[in-house]
Amino acid sequence: MDEVLIGEVLRPHGLNGELKIYPLTTDLERFLKLQAVILRHGEISQHFKIIKARVQTDLVFLTIEEIDSIDQAENYRGWEVRIDRSEVPPLKEGWYYFELEGMQVYEGDKLLGTLSQVLETGANDVYLIKGSKGEICIPALKSVVQHVDVSGRRMDVILPPGLLED
Repeated sequence: MDEVLIGEVLRPHGLNGELKIYPLTTDLERFLKLQAVILRHGEISQHFKIIKARVQTDLVFLTIEEIDSIDQAENYRGWEVRIDRSEVPPLKEGWYYFELEGMQVYEGDKLLGTLSQVLETGANDVYLIKGSKGEICIPALKSVVQHVDVSGRRMDVILPPGLLED
């Protein structure tokens, strides 16, 4: 299963089973276009058809098939809201974080490690790489990141001088 996390169920909203969702995406309008979602809690996952979606300020409210009471909705408090990766629209440029995380990062022929997390710093993103020598923080700059092969799960970088101590 290739799923992408897009939100978390906060709690029921109202008496008819509507779910109040905290979105983990900057594009809240994406919820209005969805036909279905996957609710996941640990190893348990359930697919649901969306009946109605609405956005209010910075929250999303979903009415989904098979959940029609506050008691049923309460069972999903804290569950992840996911979609199938195929439903994620392609970016005009760049990559989604989930596409980068898990990539092998190389400088030339030397494996530096695995990109474990993308950190948003404000100025530019920073890639956290975990390897045999611990963690390395690499700035996500065009001068550093030379090539990204999403399908091959590989990133090639040229580290700035002094970033690694020998």
